[in-house]
Amino acid sequence: MAESILVIDDDETFNAVLVNALRRRGLEGEGCTDPASAVATALRVKPTSIVLDLNLNGNSGLSLIRPLLETLPDVRIVVLTGYASIATAVDAIKLGAFQYLAKPVGVDAILNAFDRKASALPAGTLSVEPLSVGRLEWEHIQRVLKEHDGNVSATARALKMHRRTLQRKLLKRPVKA
Repeated sequence: MAESILVIDDDETFNAVLVNALRRRGLEGEGCTDPASAVATALRVKPTSIVLDLNLNGNSGLSLIRPLLETLPDVRIVVLTGYASIATAVDAIKLGAFQYLAKPVGVDAILNAFDRKASALPAGTLSVEPLSVGRLEWEHIQRVLKEHDGNVSATARALKMHRRTLQRKLLKRPVKA
């Protein structure tokens, strides 16, 4: 059976481009832009792998991991996000995602993420380079925001920061490590 990949991403352009790139590589690719029908589409298509966007029309793609794995227990799920953080990466892996990648990412990197052998990090491959102060701040804000279930006002109070200042920081892209 040929490898088939279901792309669940609400960005219709990105979804179509990724599906076409998969097909050009000889894989069966299908896209789904509606998070409400993602599980039904997965059941119909029966993919071997799924590319899942973290943010689906304002909803968390993490909420789809368990239902997808209950429907297809052997499927490998790679979560993609434009706003990667350690907190959401840990959550995704704990819920059963196979891998977590930050956008922008190439098709080859996505395909490599599905490779079981490549996903296990050999000893000594982790970077010993410390995170920048800006990245540490961004990670801390994301962790506290998660602890307060996404409530910006409660997070601002916990961080002893003005709500508008926090909102401005949240609108920015994550700082590179």
